[in-house]
Amino acid sequence: MKPLVIGNGAREHALAWKLSRSNRISGLYVAPGNAGTVTLGENLQTLDVEDVEAVARAAVDNKVDMVFVGPEVPLALGLVDALTESGIPAIGPHAAAARLEASKAESKRFMDAYRVPTAAHRTFSDPDQLEAYVRNAGRRLVVKKSGLAAGKGVIESGDTEHLVSAGRAFIEDGDSVVVETHLSGYEVSLFGISDGRDYVLLPPCTDYKKAGVGGTGPNTGGMGAICPVPWLTPGELEVIRSSIVEPTYRGLRDAGLAYRGVLYFGVMVTADGPMLLEYNVRFGDPEAQVVLPLLQSDFGNLCDAVLHNAIGEFPVRISGASAFGVVVAAPGYPSDYPKGLAVAPLPQPPEHEALVFHAATTLSADGTITTGGGRCFTAVGLGEEFLTARTNAYTTAKTICFPGSWFRPDIGGRLFG
Repeated sequence: MKPLVIGNGAREHALAWKLSRSNRISGLYVAPGNAGTVTLGENLQTLDVEDVEAVARAAVDNKVDMVFVGPEVPLALGLVDALTESGIPAIGPHAAAARLEASKAESKRFMDAYRVPTAAHRTFSDPDQLEAYVRNAGRRLVVKKSGLAAGKGVIESGDTEHLVSAGRAFIEDGDSVVVETHLSGYEVSLFGISDGRDYVLLPPCTDYKKAGVGGTGPNTGGMGAICPVPWLTPGELEVIRSSIVEPTYRGLRDAGLAYRGVLYFGVMVTADGPMLLEYNVRFGDPEAQVVLPLLQSDFGNLCDAVLHNAIGEFPVRISGASAFGVVVAAPGYPSDYPKGLAVAPLPQPPEHEALVFHAATTLSADGTITTGGGRCFTAVGLGEEFLTARTNAYTTAKTICFPGSWFRPDIGGRLFG
């Protein structure tokens, strides 16, 4: 098998790393890739992954056997549709199913139609109606941009003026807005992999979205993640599966959306039971970086099972170890941040202790690695015990150095205070 991974983030580095360890792989492409993926296969650096026809042509020209789509934008633009028309198998939903993430308004309609528990909500496209609703609600609300927002389209605030101004800005920018009741509890990220008929679930994890210590400050794309989630009980996981996961996959089949790929369930576990916050139609970042290292099954074989409608019989084996991911970010992130910062030589810990995944980095002719984004690296610590994994993650993160680099010091804070 010669796969092509789409994307240049730490998630895609983790996917490429996992595929490179498969016994089935005879070659590997990543588009556009980064300075980490260049050591695993061939980067197609000049390929515009949002030009779906160009990606399809590149897959044909390079005799690719399978495409694994990492980010959400190419999926929403119909990349899988273009690949299918070109005869290239792909792991990722067609554009129609990708609407589950590309439109929060549509995903809420889907949840309601198939009785998936979620927060009470309303959708607005008129800013005056939105403002009147928010001002008269009498309860804490969350305002969400309906379309794609790179993890930054959710406004949680007790400040009515902030909610109104953010909602108005989203609408005036040409989008609709979902306003929902604020839920209290703790969040869990769960990933299913489906072949369009059956599915398997990967171990639950949780990510840390806020920039500041203790879950304060603005939302980010994610500053860290842990897997598994020790405070989620087997009973709670079963309730999530039966009340959220099963109705979703049943609804996808009933709606005629042959969903082949990864589906993310963002769940809030409340005192009244689990509630679905949102769907994503791909692996999360940084969750992928902590889930994939714990998957002991051959990832190439798993992908093959997805493509051949055999996922229901696939033996998914999960390590009993723990994984901690700590994101090392550029100065100023998630606001304005510089790019092109030179990175000191990176640590090379033993793989059974820690991994370093790149995001949007570049490699110069003289071997210097430079940054290209806001979240620049994910340091993943592994260990049989959570404390060991956490220690390995932070030991590694501290050795990833470039001007102004920083990370949250409290990932896994519920465990360690």
